[in-house]
This record gives sequence, C-alpha cells and structure tokens, in this order.
Amino acid sequence: MTDHPRPQWAVRLEAERRARGWGPFKAARRLYAAAGIDHPDLSQVKNLSRQINRHEKGEVFPSDWGSAYATAFGMEEKDLFGQESTDQTVGTVNPSPIPDDGNDDVKRRAALQLLAALGAGTAVPPGTLEEILSGIDRVTGGGVDLDEWEQTVYEYGQKVVTRPTGSLVGDLTADIIAVGRLLDRAPTGQEQTGLLRVSAGLSGLLAIVLGDAGEERSARITWGTARRAADKSGDRDLQVWTRGRAAQDAFWAGRSDQFVVCLIDEAIALSNGTSSAGLARAYAARAYMAADKGDDLVALASLNKVKKMAERLPDGSQTVLAFRESQLRWTESYVLTRTGNSQATNVLEQAISCYPPCSVVPVKNLSLMRAEALVRARDIDTGLQEAVSALQEHPEHLAAGTGALAAHVFAALPAQARALPAAQELRALTPA
Repeated sequence: MTDHPRPQWAVRLEAERRARGWGPFKAARRLYAAAGIDHPDLSQVKNLSRQINRHEKGEVFPSDWGSAYATAFGMEEKDLFGQESTDQTVGTVNPSPIPDDGNDDVKRRAALQLLAALGAGTAVPPGTLEEILSGIDRVTGGGVDLDEWEQTVYEYGQKVVTRPTGSLVGDLTADIIAVGRLLDRAPTGQEQTGLLRVSAGLSGLLAIVLGDAGEERSARITWGTARRAADKSGDRDLQVWTRGRAAQDAFWAGRSDQFVVCLIDEAIALSNGTSSAGLARAYAARAYMAADKGDDLVALASLNKVKKMAERLPDGSQTVLAFRESQLRWTESYVLTRTGNSQATNVLEQAISCYPPCSVVPVKNLSLMRAEALVRARDIDTGLQEAVSALQEHPEHLAAGTGALAAHVFAALPAQARALPAAQELRALTPA
C-alpha cells in the first residue's frame, strides 16, 4: 500500500477504460494500436496489461504511453491527465522522454511509436525515425548521401542469402519509404538518378524476399516497380538485372513460360551484348526452363553462355546482386541434375564448397539437387535421407524454388518407392 492517495489521473484512466468495457488485455491491444503496432504478441500484451494496472494504481505515471492513452480514449492529453502530470511528487512519476515542441503532435506520436516498438521488441514503423530526426536534418541541411545508400543496397544483397526467409521485409520496406520521400523532395538531376538506382536495387531485393516468403503477388508487383525505377535511372546493368533476376524468380514461382521468356529476351536486348550479372542470370533462367522440359541441347547451350559470361565478371563477395562462381556452379548443378548428366554429383560437391556455412538457403537447395541426383542413380535410401535432412534443418530458411526442388526428388522416385516412410515424410515436409 502507498501512503499517497491515488492521483486523479490514475482514477481517470481506470474510469475511462471501464466506461468502454475494456479489460486490461483489450486496453493493452488498444494502446499498441494507437502507437502504430497492430500485431503485438501475447507476451507483449501481458506485459503492457501489467503496466496498465500499475498506471491505474498510480504507482507509475504513463510517461511513455500518455499519447497512446489519449488516442485510444479519443481525448486530449491535457483533459485526460490534467495538471497532475507535471507533479513529480506523485507516486514514482517519471518525466516523459517524448519531446514537446509546442503543438508538434506528429513528432510526439513518432517518438511514442519508437519507444513502444523498442519496448515491445517489434519493428520500428517506417518513417518514425526520419520524423524524429527531421528537425535536426533541416537545421544541418542533411543532404542525400548516395554513397551510403548504395552501400546499404550492397549490404542487403549480402544479407538476403544468410537471413531467415522474410526477416528483411520490414527493414527493406522502411528504407524504400525513406528513399521515396527523398525523391518527393525533387532532388537535383544527379541525386534523382542515384536515388532511382537505389530504389530499383531495394525494390528488387524486396521482391526476392517476398517471393521466398511465398508472397507471389507482392513479389510480382514489386519487381515491376524495380524495373520501372531501373529504366528511369538509365543504368543499363540495373535494367538487365531487374529482368534477369526477375526471370529466375518467375521461373521458380511457376509463372507462365511466355512471361519468363519475355523477361529473358528483354534482358538480352537491353544488354546489347555487354556482360553483366543480370545477363548471366537471364541465360541461367533459360537453361533452367530447357532442362525442365528435357531439351538438353538448349539447356547445355544456355549453360555454356552462362559460363562464358561468368569468366568476364569479377568474383566478389556473396550477394544476390552479383554472379560469381557459386552462382555458376549452382546453375550448372541444376542443369546437369535435371538432364541426368553423370557429372552432376561432382559438380554439386564443387557448388556446395563455394558457399560459406551461413548461406543456408543455397546449400539447402543444392542438397535437394544432390538428393535428386542420388535417386536418379537409384541410391534411393541415401537420396531420401539427404532430402529429408535438408528440409528439416533450418526450416525458417526457404526460397521460392525450395518446394520445386523437393518435388523433383519425389518425382524421380520409382513408383514402388513412393510408399516408403521416408518418401512420405519428404512429401509432408515439401513446402507448397
């Protein structure tokens, strides 16, 4: 028990909550929604409901949640809390860290969203930090740092091959919004071109992540935006990449042959014969299609074009934006496995050795190819064990093609082997 009577603001908080028929849990969800966090998990709701109980007892003033309370109740903060909110002798009231620049409600809301997101362990809503820092940027004349943005795109390209499926969606979306706002400010010609390049890169990476997460419609729309931004920027290599890589993704997503071929042809035409990572990916997509159709001549001819292209490209760090030896060996592995080439197993071993352990998705998919190669060689038990192990390990790491590769293993099984327990387990584990 406290020696102090319960402050009026605490009495008012409980009265307003009860008047709306909200229990502490429902009130917690309403506060999260008011702070811009729509889907808190159960542990976060429980934690905030306990805080609400302390607020209503007057033990702690809701300095971080005052604006959210006001929004949830549809009231002004001054009407809800009155002058008591400034009385530091009440309970254990703490001063609010949220800035108060007169009537700057937008900044106060942004600060509340940041604090709420950090406290809840959720993603910071897009634009929140930019709004908080906007006053400083106006005074300091914060310009567009294109080098920093280009580096950001490069780093995302590396993260895509190491992070769990879908984990980068929030950060990529926030950065795309931030770049869009910079473009809205009508930057100079050079800055606009640079920002369009960044937008195309970020959008393409977001499309890859969305496709891997199974969000095919969202991926398709985002790839379209990436291509338009690349075209507007005039960067030829980027124009080719947003077609070549998109063709690969469209193939794995099961898009129509006509659509995939259109992207491949556009990439080749835009390249004008100039080697690039995007052009190598376009030829790789053509090799995939031909191998799946059993057209060995076209598949191997396209693979040879990929090899010649790779010889002219730098072998830099592991990133989806480049085309290095690992991507070459991956493509070669797929074509040789699907065409039943006896060299498939040897090439697969080379391909797997090209990837560091942190590149979970490529190694998982190569393991599924190796499983198919083993099954085709009638080493059924070993092939099934390889496939099941690949799908069971790191289930949070998937790509758009993982399900198709697992399905290839099952399809390669002789009819009598499909009833084996390991075959049924493979079928159950195969992503849709």
